[in-house]
Amino acid sequence: MDEIAKGLKLLSKFDVDFVVIGGVAAGAHGFSKVNFDADICYARTPANLTKVLSALRSVHAKLRGVPNETPFTLDEKALHRDLNFKFETDIGNLDLYGEVPGVGDYVECLSDSDEIEMWGHSFRLLSLKKLIASTRASGRPKDLLVLPELEAILKRKRVDEASALQIAKKS
Repeated sequence: MDEIAKGLKLLSKFDVDFVVIGGVAAGAHGFSKVNFDADICYARTPANLTKVLSALRSVHAKLRGVPNETPFTLDEKALHRDLNFKFETDIGNLDLYGEVPGVGDYVECLSDSDEIEMWGHSFRLLSLKKLIASTRASGRPKDLLVLPELEAILKRKRVDEASALQIAKKS
């Protein structure tokens, strides 16, 4: 969890516009399994790409899961050319998505997000409904296995909200 906190705090320190997605978002919504890297959807504006680049360079980010001899220069052109990146950094793994399957880009993620306090910072968190959509759209077997629990959490939240609404109407 410490790596995740460091990654999200780093992005906040550099004032990057992002929404927390993936396993961290699932955990914040009540999912039971632990995640070991920070997944975020980031705004792809020129100003935000500059902030992302500064943050990544400050922790010596390198592409994760590719051979060392693979040519890659961490610069604005690379960030502009591709959407999604998996980085290994001095503070842990950090995965950046310019587009989230089943949801869309940063604007789409932001439009259905919640604010949450974690590790003394305020972050935007992808809504549970969109998190389920992205999990389903990924099609990866490991992701599809978590859908029943995420859907149960959503169902429980809806029941709780309906109950709270009925109580408020009676008052």
